Amino acid sequence: MKQKIIILGVALVLLVAALLFYFFYLQHPSRQVLAQVNGEKITLLQFNKALEKVESPMKEMFREDPQQFLEGIIMQTILLQEAKKEGLTPPLRTYKDTDKEALSPEEALIVELMKKKFSTPPVVTKEEIKALYPIVKDRLGGQPLEKVSPFLEELIRQAKQEEEMKRFIGQLRTSAQVEVDQIRLQKIAIKPPESDTEEEFKKALASGKPLLVDFGANTCLPCRQLRPILKELEREFAGKAEILVIDVYKYQGLAREYKIIALPTLVFFDANGKEVFRQPGVMSKEQIAGKLKEMGAGT
Repeated sequence: MKQKIIILGVALVLLVAALLFYFFYLQHPSRQVLAQVNGEKITLLQFNKALEKVESPMKEMFREDPQQFLEGIIMQTILLQEAKKEGLTPPLRTYKDTDKEALSPEEALIVELMKKKFSTPPVVTKEEIKALYPIVKDRLGGQPLEKVSPFLEELIRQAKQEEEMKRFIGQLRTSAQVEVDQIRLQKIAIKPPESDTEEEFKKALASGKPLLVDFGANTCLPCRQLRPILKELEREFAGKAEILVIDVYKYQGLAREYKIIALPTLVFFDANGKEVFRQPGVMSKEQIAGKLKEMGAGT
């Protein structure tokens, strides 16, 4: 009996040790590999550190779609690998580089790579300038071709260089060996915020109170920046007005019915459910509150 207890105790210790090893060693973010780029690992720890530098609401949007953010890290890794192949090193940092806007060593190295690869400006012909001029003439106030030629030449040159850079980056990405752990990536994704339903919208229209509907989407940055403001207004106008968020991709029928083109579009309905005002794009908290009070929500 005593021997069985000892064996059981040893087994329990081993089990606890195995669990501790799994959770605190193997499951540590520094050992969870999200992707490999030409054999170089990108860990969950690297991913989280990079994401911490992103401001809200973009940070939350990337957490909902980590694939998008990981792709940026993958591309940065590929460019850094290419820079090292070229034998480049980051420029020496000076006291001016201590401010918040200074490039990191990695960003500076990528800039050096682009400078080397695109040191020769693209050639712009007179024919190209002449072809662009009629298209932009009105926007340039009808100024003569001779006067705006230098500006148009630089505009075309920049467009050509951007196209060459995109082609170069695309070729690097295509030729790179990239493996992504999609299962692990899905596990770290968080659920996007819920929007209101079509049924809730219809109920609010018939509530006998002024109604504000934000027709937007979770993938729209201005929409997400507006959400905290709407939450505050929802609390302040509780019982006096209805404030809803409708996802236009989820409820495409409503988006068509109310002719939503720009995201977000704020649509105000009076107490009878009749549309009285709409604003494509964002409004400030004060502007929204003012409009709701104008509709009788403040009384």
